[in-house]
Amino acid sequence: MKKQIIIATLLAASATSAIAASYNIDPSHTYPSFEADHMGLSMWRGKFDKTSGTVTMDRAAKTGTLDVTIQADSIDFGFEKMNTHAKGADMFNIEKFPTISYKSKHFKFDGEQLVGVEGELTMLGVTKPVSLTVDRFKCIMHPRYKREVCGANATAEFKRTDFGLNYGTPAFAPEVRLAIQIEAIKAD
Repeated sequence: MKKQIIIATLLAASATSAIAASYNIDPSHTYPSFEADHMGLSMWRGKFDKTSGTVTMDRAAKTGTLDVTIQADSIDFGFEKMNTHAKGADMFNIEKFPTISYKSKHFKFDGEQLVGVEGELTMLGVTKPVSLTVDRFKCIMHPRYKREVCGANATAEFKRTDFGLNYGTPAFAPEVRLAIQIEAIKAD
Protein backbone atom coordinates (compact mmCIF):
# COMPACT_ATOMS: atom_id res chain seq x y z
CA MET A 1 0.00 0.00 0.00
CA LYS A 2 2.80 2.41 0.92
CA LYS A 3 4.56 1.67 -2.39
CA GLN A 4 1.34 2.46 -4.32
CA ILE A 5 1.01 5.81 -2.55
CA ILE A 6 4.62 6.71 -3.40
CA ILE A 7 4.09 5.74 -7.06
CA ALA A 8 0.81 7.71 -7.21
CA THR A 9 2.57 10.74 -5.70
CA LEU A 10 5.41 10.50 -8.22
CA LEU A 11 2.95 10.18 -11.12
CA ALA A 12 0.99 13.18 -9.88
CA ALA A 13 4.19 15.22 -9.53
CA SER A 14 5.34 14.29 -13.04
CA ALA A 15 1.91 15.11 -14.47
CA THR A 16 1.97 18.50 -12.79
CA SER A 17 5.46 19.31 -14.06
CA ALA A 18 4.44 18.22 -17.57
CA ILE A 19 1.92 21.08 -17.58
CA ALA A 20 4.58 23.69 -16.77
CA ALA A 21 6.30 25.07 -19.85
CA SER A 22 9.59 26.92 -20.29
CA TYR A 23 10.04 29.83 -22.67
CA ASN A 24 13.10 31.76 -23.82
CA ILE A 25 12.73 35.50 -24.11
CA ASP A 26 12.93 36.60 -27.74
CA PRO A 27 15.47 39.47 -27.71
CA SER A 28 14.22 40.76 -31.07
CA HIS A 29 10.72 41.29 -29.63
CA THR A 30 11.50 42.35 -26.04
CA TYR A 31 12.36 45.96 -25.25
CA PRO A 32 12.09 47.38 -21.74
CA SER A 33 11.43 51.10 -22.07
CA PHE A 34 11.01 53.88 -19.57
CA GLU A 35 10.07 57.49 -19.17
CA ALA A 36 11.39 59.95 -16.62
CA ASP A 37 11.04 63.64 -15.87
CA HIS A 38 13.32 66.20 -17.53
CA MET A 39 13.21 69.19 -15.13
CA GLY A 40 9.42 69.33 -15.32
CA LEU A 41 9.66 70.37 -18.96
CA SER A 42 9.02 67.05 -20.65
CA MET A 43 9.29 63.29 -20.23
CA TRP A 44 12.45 61.68 -21.60
CA ARG A 45 11.88 58.26 -23.05
CA GLY A 46 14.44 55.54 -23.60
CA LYS A 47 14.73 51.80 -24.05
CA PHE A 48 17.20 48.99 -23.65
CA ASP A 49 18.04 47.08 -26.84
CA LYS A 50 19.57 43.90 -25.33
CA THR A 51 17.44 41.69 -23.11
CA SER A 52 17.57 37.97 -22.32
CA GLY A 53 15.97 35.56 -19.91
CA THR A 54 13.46 32.83 -19.30
CA VAL A 55 9.85 32.37 -18.32
CA THR A 56 8.30 29.25 -16.87
CA MET A 57 4.58 29.01 -16.53
CA ASP A 58 1.97 26.55 -15.46
CA ARG A 59 -1.31 28.14 -16.51
CA ALA A 60 -3.38 25.36 -14.94
CA ALA A 61 -1.73 25.85 -11.53
CA LYS A 62 -1.52 29.63 -12.09
CA THR A 63 2.16 29.74 -11.22
CA GLY A 64 5.31 30.83 -12.97
CA THR A 65 8.71 32.45 -12.86
CA LEU A 66 10.27 35.31 -14.78
CA ASP A 67 14.00 35.95 -14.94
CA VAL A 68 15.06 38.90 -17.12
CA THR A 69 18.54 40.34 -17.66
CA ILE A 70 19.01 43.71 -19.35
CA GLN A 71 22.37 44.84 -20.69
CA ALA A 72 22.72 48.36 -19.26
CA ASP A 73 25.06 49.49 -22.05
CA SER A 74 22.25 48.95 -24.59
CA ILE A 75 20.39 52.04 -23.34
CA ASP A 76 19.04 54.15 -26.20
CA PHE A 77 17.39 57.53 -25.92
CA GLY A 78 17.68 58.17 -29.65
CA PHE A 79 20.27 60.84 -28.78
CA GLU A 80 23.89 59.65 -28.64
CA LYS A 81 25.10 62.37 -26.26
CA MET A 82 22.43 61.35 -23.73
CA ASN A 83 23.22 57.64 -24.25
CA THR A 84 26.88 58.29 -23.43
CA HIS A 85 26.00 60.34 -20.35
CA ALA A 86 23.51 57.72 -19.08
CA LYS A 87 26.18 54.99 -19.27
CA GLY A 88 28.52 57.01 -17.05
CA ALA A 89 29.24 56.77 -13.33
CA ASP A 90 26.65 59.37 -12.27
CA MET A 91 23.77 57.41 -13.82
CA PHE A 92 23.78 53.70 -14.83
CA ASN A 93 27.52 53.23 -14.19
CA ILE A 94 27.81 50.40 -16.72
CA GLU A 95 31.46 49.73 -15.90
CA LYS A 96 30.55 48.69 -12.36
CA PHE A 97 26.98 47.47 -13.01
CA PRO A 98 26.74 46.02 -16.54
CA THR A 99 23.31 44.44 -16.04
CA ILE A 100 19.89 45.21 -14.62
CA SER A 101 17.75 42.24 -13.64
CA TYR A 102 14.20 41.38 -12.68
CA LYS A 103 13.32 38.13 -10.90
CA SER A 104 9.76 37.21 -10.09
CA LYS A 105 8.49 35.96 -6.77
CA HIS A 106 4.85 35.33 -7.74
CA PHE A 107 2.52 35.46 -10.78
CA LYS A 108 -0.98 36.89 -10.29
CA PHE A 109 -3.94 35.64 -12.32
CA ASP A 110 -7.52 36.85 -12.68
CA GLY A 111 -9.28 33.70 -13.77
CA GLU A 112 -7.23 32.41 -16.70
CA GLN A 113 -5.60 35.77 -17.43
CA LEU A 114 -2.13 36.74 -16.17
CA VAL A 115 -2.55 40.22 -14.69
CA GLY A 116 0.57 40.82 -12.61
CA VAL A 117 3.98 39.73 -11.47
CA GLU A 118 5.47 40.37 -8.05
CA GLY A 119 9.24 40.42 -8.09
CA GLU A 120 12.49 42.22 -7.43
CA LEU A 121 14.38 44.66 -9.62
CA THR A 122 18.16 44.89 -9.19
CA MET A 123 19.79 48.04 -10.50
CA LEU A 124 23.09 49.64 -9.49
CA GLY A 125 23.61 46.77 -7.04
CA VAL A 126 20.40 47.54 -5.14
CA THR A 127 17.49 45.09 -5.05
CA LYS A 128 13.96 46.30 -4.30
CA PRO A 129 10.46 44.89 -4.81
CA VAL A 130 8.74 46.08 -7.99
CA SER A 131 5.29 44.90 -9.08
CA LEU A 132 4.48 44.58 -12.77
CA THR A 133 0.93 45.13 -13.98
CA VAL A 134 0.19 43.01 -17.05
CA ASP A 135 -2.38 44.65 -19.31
CA ARG A 136 -2.07 42.21 -22.20
CA PHE A 137 -1.17 38.53 -22.24
CA LYS A 138 -1.63 35.99 -25.01
CA CYS A 139 -0.11 32.74 -26.24
CA ILE A 140 -0.41 31.48 -29.82
CA MET A 141 1.02 28.79 -32.05
CA HIS A 142 3.41 31.02 -34.00
CA PRO A 143 3.10 30.49 -37.77
CA ARG A 144 6.81 31.01 -38.44
CA TYR A 145 8.36 29.29 -35.42
CA LYS A 146 5.87 26.39 -35.44
CA ARG A 147 5.74 26.43 -31.65
CA GLU A 148 3.99 28.35 -28.93
CA VAL A 149 4.93 31.99 -28.35
CA CYS A 150 3.58 34.02 -25.45
CA GLY A 151 3.60 37.78 -25.26
CA ALA A 152 2.70 40.42 -22.74
CA ASN A 153 2.76 44.13 -22.08
CA ALA A 154 3.66 45.05 -18.53
CA THR A 155 4.12 48.33 -16.68
CA ALA A 156 5.49 49.43 -13.33
CA GLU A 157 6.36 52.62 -11.49
CA PHE A 158 9.18 53.15 -9.05
CA LYS A 159 11.56 55.81 -7.76
CA ARG A 160 15.01 55.63 -9.31
CA THR A 161 16.44 57.20 -6.15
CA ASP A 162 15.46 54.02 -4.25
CA PHE A 163 18.16 52.30 -6.34
CA GLY A 164 20.77 55.03 -5.91
CA LEU A 165 20.20 56.71 -9.28
CA ASN A 166 20.13 60.21 -7.84
CA TYR A 167 21.40 62.23 -10.81
CA GLY A 168 19.69 65.61 -11.19
CA THR A 169 17.43 65.41 -8.14
CA PRO A 170 15.56 67.39 -7.02
CA ALA A 171 15.38 69.29 -10.35
CA PHE A 172 14.52 65.98 -12.05
CA ALA A 173 11.71 64.08 -10.31
CA PRO A 174 12.71 60.57 -9.17
CA GLU A 175 9.61 58.73 -10.47
CA VAL A 176 10.13 56.38 -13.42
CA ARG A 177 7.47 54.63 -15.46
CA LEU A 178 8.66 51.31 -16.85
CA ALA A 179 6.98 49.58 -19.80
CA ILE A 180 8.04 46.16 -21.06
CA GLN A 181 6.89 44.49 -24.22
CA ILE A 182 7.95 40.88 -23.97
CA GLU A 183 7.64 37.85 -26.20
CA ALA A 184 8.97 34.43 -25.32
CA ILE A 185 9.29 31.28 -27.44
CA LYS A 186 8.51 27.88 -25.96
CA ALA A 187 11.71 25.94 -25.38
CA ASP A 188 12.22 22.59 -27.11
